[in-house]
Amino acid sequence: MRELQGAGPVLAAPLLAYVPELGKIESGQLAALIGVAPFAHDSGRRHRCRHVRGGRHSVRQVLYMAAVSAIRCNPVMRAFYRRLVEAGKLNKIALIAIMRQMLHALNLLAANPNFVLVR
Repeated sequence: MRELQGAGPVLAAPLLAYVPELGKIESGQLAALIGVAPFAHDSGRRHRCRHVRGGRHSVRQVLYMAAVSAIRCNPVMRAFYRRLVEAGKLNKIALIAIMRQMLHALNLLAANPNFVLVR
């Protein structure tokens, strides 16, 4: 897990302890399980903003700080974050997208240890 820049032992420990499903389920399901998947709050013709909620709060807190670290030290995540912000997304929404990207990469690494991340 520490192969991903921005993910260190502080993130790896809660993921291994609180998310035994890591590597066994799809990334979208994992994002919903952790609480970083956007859910619609629409009714009829009214379309509200999507919100993230629920999930495993302790893992989400650590993942948030790891995403902040990834934006600073991982050039791929930094470029993705900047692209979202320049497209008009709010900073927090772009940060949640980084959290989902990190979960996706960590899920692939857990499922297939021979998976190689692009640097």
